[in-house]
Amino acid sequence: MKTLLILLLFSSSLHAEDQRKLEIAKQPGYVRAEFIYESAPFPQCHASTIVETSQGLVAAWFGGTREKNPDVCIWLSRQENGKWTAPVRVADGIQSGGKQLPCWNPVLFQPEKGPLMLFYKVGPSPDTWWGMLKTSTDCGITWGEPRRLPEGILGPIKNKPVQLSNGDILCPTSDETKGWRVHFERSSDGGKTWNATEPVNTKSEASIIQPSILLRGKDQLLAVGRSQQRKIFQIASSDNGLHWGKVRFLDLPNPNSGTDAVTLKDGRQLLVYNHTPLSRSPLNVAVSENGETWKAAMILENDPFREFSYPAVIQTRDGLVHITYTWKRERVRHVVLDPNKFVLKEFKSGVWPD
Repeated sequence: MKTLLILLLFSSSLHAEDQRKLEIAKQPGYVRAEFIYESAPFPQCHASTIVETSQGLVAAWFGGTREKNPDVCIWLSRQENGKWTAPVRVADGIQSGGKQLPCWNPVLFQPEKGPLMLFYKVGPSPDTWWGMLKTSTDCGITWGEPRRLPEGILGPIKNKPVQLSNGDILCPTSDETKGWRVHFERSSDGGKTWNATEPVNTKSEASIIQPSILLRGKDQLLAVGRSQQRKIFQIASSDNGLHWGKVRFLDLPNPNSGTDAVTLKDGRQLLVYNHTPLSRSPLNVAVSENGETWKAAMILENDPFREFSYPAVIQTRDGLVHITYTWKRERVRHVVLDPNKFVLKEFKSGVWPD
């Protein structure tokens, strides 16, 4: 009897998951979804990143026994002929003396000129890690030797840099050494040298990390991201990121989990995040005309007993939106959306509309 009950519960759970998948796939603008890999030589993964190169899409993430374990390395797949290649290890935390430290939060970035960049962190924990950089001249097939970023420079902490109209690479970053504080790092010579702003927030003002940079016209930038206040934070710059205003909080909940955002080719802003203060599900997409007022666009995942988190988002040359995210800490999910087909709905007091 007990065995039969377990089988019935399992069958019911599978049926519910199938129904959720069908409902998600019916949403306007949903194109397709897939796993980047089905099996891998590591049990857990997290913190994916995705980029478009001249040869197609490239994705990376960290994987190992579990987050913070010394065997956690950076893994990468490339899309060839519409299929993802098997994951390959492209960076590790092995030190000169042989000791291995965990790797964290890879970020892929393709500047307008120069090689593909892979930023990542190495260290025992987020308050002690340091920034690393590798480059590839063949769109991610092979990689050069890693180099440590200068003292005080971490590189983009989770989300992609942007390249400004003057060619500067601007990295959204943060540190956790003296509370959660956001700052920005800039290179005017393709990543050879860097300088950083001071933190844009104080510990008493807000606890914020992991920003994404949005473009709002000439010299106008907006950064949005994760906070311990359980809402999406926002901060603006009117001089291409040299100086930043006061931290504000949007009427969008978030359970202190990673987010990402991108400025679309038509000028709209798109945000991927967990629209709840409680857990890392559901995973949602919202869209804004101005970066201030947001509307509900899509639910990517919705299972209250699972984790769907740490999204990365880009828009490719064909206009489609590509999102990768952590799927139950087991695999990396890749979803493709058509932003021209979204049917947007108004929020009411921050509640996701039916």
